[in-house]
Amino acid sequence: MNDYTNLTNTQKDVLREIGNIGAGNAATSMAKLLDKKIDMQVPSVKVVSFDEVMDLIGGPDELIAAVLFRIQGEAPGTVYFILSIEEAEFLINEIVPGFEGKLLADPVNEFAISALQEAGNILTGSYLSALSDFTSINMQPSVPYLSVDMAGAILTVGLLEVSQVSDYAIIIDTKINDQEVQKGVQGNFLLIPDPGSLSILFKALGIKDYD
Repeated sequence: MNDYTNLTNTQKDVLREIGNIGAGNAATSMAKLLDKKIDMQVPSVKVVSFDEVMDLIGGPDELIAAVLFRIQGEAPGTVYFILSIEEAEFLINEIVPGFEGKLLADPVNEFAISALQEAGNILTGSYLSALSDFTSINMQPSVPYLSVDMAGAILTVGLLEVSQVSDYAIIIDTKINDQEVQKGVQGNFLLIPDPGSLSILFKALGIKDYD
């Protein structure tokens, strides 16, 4: 079985550069949405086994907001954009000025959900566009679905389903900074390729398989 966790530093740099280009595109789109200057960076990109995914996002009991997409096209897969509840609510309030949106409100706050889905749309679209441009592979995100729950509840079903035929996920750390305030958002962009899709992507990037 190919071990993609043993990528060289150069190969990891290729993935990080794609993430940085996607972050740059997303920052431009987010700046237009928020009407303020937004800075985004990608501190690290990791290819990890499914066993490591849950630990990297805080453990199965961590309460998170996750915007879920299916990737359609030549390299299908699943994408999660994951934020803590606090970070998600901060991002919502940035998008809707003066609106103190609460994700866990009862009844469900449709404004908060729409705002977060829009942010997820922008980020995911920007990353996939960068990846598609680099690889010349057609990749399109589906309509987003927002879930607010413990990480274990959100991710376990998806990971178990894919883990029957695949073993790896790509985690892109994302830092979103509003230059007008000190506080920022740190999220995780989690790409889980369908069987064969990771090999297709890496081959297009010139990253060789590992035996």
